[in-house]
Amino acid sequence: MHPLRKQRLIMVSLVVVLSSAAIGLVAFALRDNINLFYPPADVIAGKAPTDRSIRLGGMVVENSIVRSDTDLNTIFWVTDYEASVAVQYSGILPDLFAEGEGVVAEGTLDESGMLIATQVLAKHDENYMPPEVAAALEGKTAPAGASMLP
Repeated sequence: MHPLRKQRLIMVSLVVVLSSAAIGLVAFALRDNINLFYPPADVIAGKAPTDRSIRLGGMVVENSIVRSDTDLNTIFWVTDYEASVAVQYSGILPDLFAEGEGVVAEGTLDESGMLIATQVLAKHDENYMPPEVAAALEGKTAPAGASMLP
């Protein structure tokens, strides 16, 4: 093999190995920071982790919002029309947060399966729904007159 060709082969091999190592290290560092979206049916089925922050998305169940009289604590239920999950949030809810509207709550699950939310996001106009929520709810409808509360 010609020395110049051998040198080029070594350089290309070195670049490929170093690039692969860099991509692997970045992926390893980001694996704990990935915040996935879970519909309530997956949370109930136990597919959502309990040891890290997750995003729960769906519709706020009608007549499920319970506000504390003494502080900013609020408990409400989120449904994907297959299952419902209770969410507890302490803070000021978005202005557009309402029953029957799309919501994404970010937080961690406690032992009882309730999401302890650190952030609640509501839709920003009458036509908007987070893409993940729209995909999860596609083709599902609430039964007529049925309450989604467990």
